[in-house]
Amino acid sequence: MTTVTAAERLIKPHGGRLVDRSGDRPDGVDSLDVVTLTSREVSDLDMLTCGALSPLEGFMDCDDYLGVVEEMHLAGGLPWALPVCLAVEAAPQGDVVALADEDGRLLATLEVEGVFDYDKELEAEQCFKTTDDAHPGVARLYAQKPNYLAGKVTVFERPEPAFPELARDPAETRALFAERGWKRVVGFQTRNPIHRAHEYLTKTALETVDGLLIHPLVGDTKSDDVPSATRVECYRVLVDGYYPADRVLVSAFPAAMRYAGPREAIWHAICRKNYGCSHFIVGRDHAGVGDYYGTYDAQLIFDEFEPHELDIEPMFFEHSFWCKTCGSMASAKTCPHPSDNHVFLSGTKVREMLVAGELPPMEFSRPEVAEVLMEAYRT
Repeated sequence: MTTVTAAERLIKPHGGRLVDRSGDRPDGVDSLDVVTLTSREVSDLDMLTCGALSPLEGFMDCDDYLGVVEEMHLAGGLPWALPVCLAVEAAPQGDVVALADEDGRLLATLEVEGVFDYDKELEAEQCFKTTDDAHPGVARLYAQKPNYLAGKVTVFERPEPAFPELARDPAETRALFAERGWKRVVGFQTRNPIHRAHEYLTKTALETVDGLLIHPLVGDTKSDDVPSATRVECYRVLVDGYYPADRVLVSAFPAAMRYAGPREAIWHAICRKNYGCSHFIVGRDHAGVGDYYGTYDAQLIFDEFEPHELDIEPMFFEHSFWCKTCGSMASAKTCPHPSDNHVFLSGTKVREMLVAGELPPMEFSRPEVAEVLMEAYRT
């Protein structure tokens, strides 16, 4: 009888295998033409290295790019929601180029497969559902160079992780899940501190699976988002005090935010599948910004794929709140009471309270989390 290992019980990576694009620094790399990457492109490169973007082995070619922009599928038919591209001014010289960060540090080589121009407005409309340059993702796209450079990468120097204690590649999270005997794992994407509403939905999800991956995004975000160092400290105090240690793992997700709403929800889910998650939490306005997306558009977009095509299982949640009459966390699905019984604070109101040195009510935020945030707003 064939024995199935704990690792083999985990969900397969997207496309069937976990990509590894790491390698040795080649001789002669210093003499190659150099393409300088933005900080967002460096984040993408790092995720290509470790397999977080499996099955991609490099920056997309024209066929994959158009398939993703127009159909949300790679040229070979595999679902994929957002371009992973490297913008350049013009075609480089040579068949191989060096890739460097903005400080000039060489990170990788790229085997040039082609250079193609692209329609920025088409990409904006399809991927962000708007051409308004007030949208941060659209603004970044419009500011890009006019061509995309395609090719496989080999990475010999990875960026120093912002939080070394939380830096785990997909192979490492998968090994930890297997070691703990987890098969069904739910991933939670966050770029904000976890308040009571998030705690409620993560714990509700955890009731149905073996383990929870709290996977905060630590790449580039908007300037008015809570800084990642503050958020990570919030996660630490919350998990230490309110989650079972043997059923939760906190790890850093090195991606930069796109603010692409529905499409980014799909992209985030696929990435978490590569990290070993069988399930993925999608709440209200996932990866949204401003009023560009409907409250639950990021859930509805999953219906555009065939059943089981993505493989990872989305878990949809409505907005949750503390109901004073119920005496507990609830949502519109479970609470019959009018909204004046609900404790809800806007982000603006919370910031005003923190700046004034006032703790938000316990029904909104655990006091340990509020203390971390208040200290950050004092400095």
